[in-house]
Amino acid sequence: MGRLSRRAFAVAAAATLSGLVTAGDAGAAGSASRGGAGRGHRGTRELRGMWLATVSNRDWPSRPGLSAGEQRAGLLAHLDTAVARRLNAVIFQVRPTADALWPSPYEPWSQYLTGTQGEDPGWDPLGTAVEEAHARGLELHAWFNPYRIANHTDPSRLVPAHPARMHPDWVVPYGGKLYYNPGLPEVRAFVQDAMLDAVRRYDIDAVHWDDYFYPYPVAGQTFDDDAAYAAYGGDFPDRAAWRRHNIDRLVLETAQRVARVRPGTRFGISPFGVWRNASTDPGGSDTTAGVQTYDDLYADTRKWVREGWIDYICPQVYWNIGFAVADYAKLLPWWSAAVRGTGVHLYVGEALYKAGDPAQPAAWQDPAELSRHLTLAQEYPQVRGHVFFSAKEAGEDRIGAMARVVADHYRHPARPPR
Repeated sequence: MGRLSRRAFAVAAAATLSGLVTAGDAGAAGSASRGGAGRGHRGTRELRGMWLATVSNRDWPSRPGLSAGEQRAGLLAHLDTAVARRLNAVIFQVRPTADALWPSPYEPWSQYLTGTQGEDPGWDPLGTAVEEAHARGLELHAWFNPYRIANHTDPSRLVPAHPARMHPDWVVPYGGKLYYNPGLPEVRAFVQDAMLDAVRRYDIDAVHWDDYFYPYPVAGQTFDDDAAYAAYGGDFPDRAAWRRHNIDRLVLETAQRVARVRPGTRFGISPFGVWRNASTDPGGSDTTAGVQTYDDLYADTRKWVREGWIDYICPQVYWNIGFAVADYAKLLPWWSAAVRGTGVHLYVGEALYKAGDPAQPAAWQDPAELSRHLTLAQEYPQVRGHVFFSAKEAGEDRIGAMARVVADHYRHPARPPR
């Protein structure tokens, strides 16, 4: 695939880490407008975001089956929290499990709304989120999961008209979940159609993906894509190269289609925080992570940046400064170097959910840990902002870590970078 920048697309269109982390279901160098600690001003340009997760009712709705009015009130409360924390973007999960939080002609209404997959909740959560976020001066990034179908392996639990039931040959059970097979061209086309429907309907500011491509490896299990590999993998040296090609195609084709459907809408991806360890690849980071996106998820995240296929990358750097296996202070310069000179914005994914969790290392019991992350990031002009996982913790803020970030770094409002 040749190098083709997102700007070129627009013009043409008119334009866990094993044992260490729970995966988050969950720039132009030298920009002089980033505000430092407490130095923000009206001209500050940096992304200050939070993820708003809906899978398994993680953040919202608080439980399935609430009335439309209760759901709407809960959604607006999260948007108000973002404003109160002086954030400027909300990344709203609208396709958590091959379903939809808008009236999609492709996929059923999400079960996380009413408790029953396919049941109309009586309102339009995504449409409301876009309108109400913009009314508050917030960007709304629509967060999609391309391939996950269900957090179980029983297709009969899906609604009868679900595409996965209509096309059982598209489906692979793995690790207690159901996935669409990324190796099938018809799957790649379908999931793009399903996601792009939301881009056509709504004035979203960005299309956002998280860290799920091929699934995280599960010991003793095999992702059965033998038939697809036999049919389509002949031109590749091995299955891993073919799988990476499949994900590359999904990224590039989605970028091109987003630019055609709604020029100006950005495309960002939030991968697991380690591309490769240096022991695997001299170009990798000084880490010893148990998962590497290139090798285990078949996601060549560094390539997408270098090729300019995406507008921003938001790696989930979900570890504390000094963590031996994956040190925040070592990953930050690695990612800064990865985006340098590419025009791709770097936003850093922050593990707010770990702050005050007694199961986490001692560093996460210190309310100042996250603030130190932002202080360190000031040394790297490629870092154009931070995104916090996730909305529930942004509101609860059990040990005041988010309040400390706001006091130290977000004293004044800021506009997102463009």
